[in-house]
Amino acid sequence: MAESLAPECTPLKTTYDACFNSWFEGYLEPAVAASQTADREAYSKKKAEEYQQKCGKVWEEYKSCIQKAIKENGLEPVLQQARDEHPLSSPPPP
Repeated sequence: MAESLAPECTPLKTTYDACFNSWFEGYLEPAVAASQTADREAYSKKKAEEYQQKCGKVWEEYKSCIQKAIKENGLEPVLQQARDEHPLSSPPPP
């Protein structure tokens, strides 16, 4: 895996990447099968809860670390410029 934007965040990134990849492997194949059934919504909800339970905490810690590094390195204006120049068609859910 790649290094994080900030070296102090790399251990959290490594932990998160491993957690996400493990969760995603268990999500992907059954999701394809569930997409053809009425159980898709229930399956997706169950997997979202599983993700939060397994990876949610480390994701929040990693995100917080990155946000701090972005601020400390003065990258906020660059990110805002990118958002202004290429806005998302609809904002991601909170």
